Amino acid sequence: MHHATGADAATPKLGRGLTAVFAVSVGVAVLSLYASQPLIGPIGVAFGWNPSEAGLATTLTLLGYASGLFLLVPLVDLVENRSLIVGTLAIDVVALAVLARAPTPSLFLAACYATGVAASVIQMLVPVAVRLAPEPRRGQVVGNVMSGLMLGILLSRPAASLAVELGGWRWFYGWLSAAVAVLTVVLSFAIPRYQPRCAQSYWKLIGSMATILRQEPVLRRRAAYQALCMGTFGAFWTSISLRLSTAPFDLGPKGIALFALAGAAGAVVAPVAGRAGDRGWTQGATRVAHLAVTGAVALAWIGGHVLARGSSAASAGMALAALALSAVLLDLGVIADQTLGRRAVNLLQPQARGRVNGLFTGLFFLGAAAGSGASGFAWMHWGWPGVCGVALAFAGTALAISLMAQPR
Repeated sequence: MHHATGADAATPKLGRGLTAVFAVSVGVAVLSLYASQPLIGPIGVAFGWNPSEAGLATTLTLLGYASGLFLLVPLVDLVENRSLIVGTLAIDVVALAVLARAPTPSLFLAACYATGVAASVIQMLVPVAVRLAPEPRRGQVVGNVMSGLMLGILLSRPAASLAVELGGWRWFYGWLSAAVAVLTVVLSFAIPRYQPRCAQSYWKLIGSMATILRQEPVLRRRAAYQALCMGTFGAFWTSISLRLSTAPFDLGPKGIALFALAGAAGAVVAPVAGRAGDRGWTQGATRVAHLAVTGAVALAWIGGHVLARGSSAASAGMALAALALSAVLLDLGVIADQTLGRRAVNLLQPQARGRVNGLFTGLFFLGAAAGSGASGFAWMHWGWPGVCGVALAFAGTALAISLMAQPR
């Protein structure tokens, strides 16, 4: 196996086969992150929890992920990359196996947190893929890897819902543990060894993240854009199942899972957005992405509120079609913005790609959390129009900022 030092020039270049391996890897690794949301019901029954206690499973998983982004992903700049990625995946395999077998609630919740921490391996794979990609194709490669990531995020909920019907929630985690184990073996052979040239201590490395954020206006701007887009994404996807389960749609778990599958069609835009970045069209493509996100919210309001008030079966069908189209348009816009942002931030400081990716993802992750939280509150007080109002506040702000940005 080729051994690379810190020099980018010495690394083998990323072909289509390895790009596909990276895309599948991030797609599988991200499945555990949101899967607990549709599994909350049966998990709560198994452990005798009330709904708020059952929600801890998702909260701890996402808290673990945030911890991994800020404390584990920066190690990409310090530690030999293949060992770090394979070791983190091995922890994920064990944590998922514990989730599948956990006899007690406390052990289950501890494993949820560990799974979240280990899922941050996704953000280690992205900078490694960028480093291995030839310069003119970096945006395209980021786009291809992002397709896998977003498909994993979008499919995690329907996959978990369908798994419960097939074999129960423990079966889902057992299957996922086996899938990540296969992935660990494949990546231990597929990723070339790479030792970064960094003499800093771990805590100095973590401390330097604040300096990088201060030094890089592109990182701040792209993180803000994606935080606002993910706020919209979080608001929509947190409450859409609640809207679809009420009149006139009255969809059950299978119907909601199929709706989520329709939204996954938006992942096709990632390679296109990556190529647009490679051609120097980042600013224009970003504005188009933000227009798509804002338009999607307007369409969601029309489908879920205006058309849904009609009394005929035809109007209910049109309302559902409008909501499905809004889901695709929303995912297209959010994924395009994230792909353009990832390409831009990964070109900033090659020696600090781990820290840059940790910062970028950690910051926009806060936006997703804010959108989800505000959406739940809005649904309780104002129903679907309130959810659309929250989503529009995030999307409209992103669009306004990008339209005011100076040409570069």
